[in-house]
Amino acid sequence: MLNEKKITSALVSVFNKEGLAPIVHLLHQLGVRLYSTGGTEQFIRSLGMEVQTVESLTDYPSILDGRVKTLHPKVFGGILARRQDQTHQAELKQYNIPPIDLVIVDLYPFEKTLASGASEGEIIEKIDIGGISLIRAGAKNFEDVLIVPASRHYDELAEMLNRNDGITLLSERQRFAAYAFAESSRYDAAIFNWFSSRSGYAEFRYAKSGATPLRYGENPHQSGVFYGAMDKLFTQLHGKELSYNNLLDVEAALALIADFDETTFAIIKHNNACGLASRPALIDAWTDALAGDPLSAFGGVLITNTTVDENTAKEINKLFFEIILAPGYEKNTLEVLGTKKNRIILQVNSFDFQGKQFRSLLNGVLQQDKDTVSETPEQLRVVTDIAPAEGVIDDLLFANKIVKHSKSNAIVLARGKQLLGSGMGQTSRVDALKQGIAKANQFGLSLKDGVMASDAFFPFADSVEMAQKAGITAVIQPGGSLRDAESVDYCNKNGMSMVFTGIRHFKH
Repeated sequence: MLNEKKITSALVSVFNKEGLAPIVHLLHQLGVRLYSTGGTEQFIRSLGMEVQTVESLTDYPSILDGRVKTLHPKVFGGILARRQDQTHQAELKQYNIPPIDLVIVDLYPFEKTLASGASEGEIIEKIDIGGISLIRAGAKNFEDVLIVPASRHYDELAEMLNRNDGITLLSERQRFAAYAFAESSRYDAAIFNWFSSRSGYAEFRYAKSGATPLRYGENPHQSGVFYGAMDKLFTQLHGKELSYNNLLDVEAALALIADFDETTFAIIKHNNACGLASRPALIDAWTDALAGDPLSAFGGVLITNTTVDENTAKEINKLFFEIILAPGYEKNTLEVLGTKKNRIILQVNSFDFQGKQFRSLLNGVLQQDKDTVSETPEQLRVVTDIAPAEGVIDDLLFANKIVKHSKSNAIVLARGKQLLGSGMGQTSRVDALKQGIAKANQFGLSLKDGVMASDAFFPFADSVEMAQKAGITAVIQPGGSLRDAESVDYCNKNGMSMVFTGIRHFKH
């Protein structure tokens, strides 16, 4: 049948030999003739298997320091020839070209080399030419050839060969061809982005492997998939599968907590912090974070930058929440937190975020650099007669970190490194402030001697006046309004301090 193809010959040429030995043994048991190159050929011989070198097939040596090995008609002819095309078969016979039914190849580790900080010369040498050509050739002729483009497909290959005694089906070959083009497109995107960053030539190229189907998207009637490697950022220790909305909250939580060095606890709801506090002891950080808005905390996402102890876990367990993230959990804490079957417990492995952010809209994609700026005391410019005291500066920077991660228009009110109230996602800055004041009042948190942070400048003095009447005595904002003087004058007349950062933190 045209659908079924028996593998009788294979070209094996890989950079990474891990996991290859069982595959080679299996091919040998199936009586498959092996062709190989360089280090792979030596590896196969070390296993006691017979293998024919590509050089003996092509009658041409590897040249140019190994840059040219497999790029030859006797290799690519054997891969690309259509088995049912009589002209192709005649040409194979005429030029003594053996057909190749299986190609196992991988690509030079370009991305790994790039990430290592290697020199330009080393990076360029890891741009694969022969491997990428073999992958494309094998995938193009999937009707007759099986292409295996990376070691992560070895288990599937072994299961398939064992099940069918070396016979492949068209649907299987087509699926592996899809793997091949996924590999080549991701690889080429990485190379292009490196050249683009150096040359200034910009086009959008992005590829991610590892598709994780989600239960649904933002709503149950929408499908959703995550592309990426979640396990590099965190390990799931307990609970149900993460959903689309869970992942949005997890990303917001990780980005927020990464800006804090002191022991900090944050509660996230719909990508915004509804409670946050920094304290020497984790139990106090949790207690004061929860006090900021215990109502919104219900069903939220919890995150801390400190190992969770058993006493804190017992207090946390009194609240219904969806997810908790922490760098570690002391003995017995997982037993406490795991009492709810569906509760998701994640251990944070890394805060290594990618430097670019993407958003699809209209008929295209927006790309921008991630907002990694976190202001320091030295960057603040005092613009009022009264300068904030050292402790007040700490609170101003604390509030500014939170407002940076809140949806615009955003206002954050804080004191003593505790979030007292915030307003976010409002159509005016005045409305955001009203919301923040109302939140603090709702939960009995005094704003006396508190601070206010704004993600963008105040176009009028009305917000500063409202904050002062609520008890706020210090303000941090980017500045830059044509009417900045009105806000500054109000502060001077009412004994308030104000600092400009010069940096806006819009978050739409």
